[in-house]
Amino acid sequence: MATTRQKEAARRNIAKARQAQSARARGANVPRRSEGMSATEENRLADKEFAFPQQRKEPLTDARHVRNAIARFDQVEGVSDAERDQAWKRILAAAKRYGVEVSADSWRDLAKGGKDRKS
Repeated sequence: MATTRQKEAARRNIAKARQAQSARARGANVPRRSEGMSATEENRLADKEFAFPQQRKEPLTDARHVRNAIARFDQVEGVSDAERDQAWKRILAAAKRYGVEVSADSWRDLAKGGKDRKS
């Protein structure tokens, strides 16, 4: 569950993104925050650099990707609990490496009721 503070931050971020997109639509040269990872860059990554290596889902190449992997963990479809256990271990190791604080003790503590999970 997201906290009130997280929800407020998300609302602020959405408002900023809408303003930037609107300005771009009117012709303003608003730089993008990050280019992200291209498909070519992602294809070059070794399997071990993903939380779910067999599906090549959720790259763990920097702090931003680690936070994203945690946020989207319950959205990954077609994986067993054993694969989720292994992925969680990879995510925790990457979080430690990149200095990302993880408040959940287990992946089961994350938001319940993802696409592939029965709550």
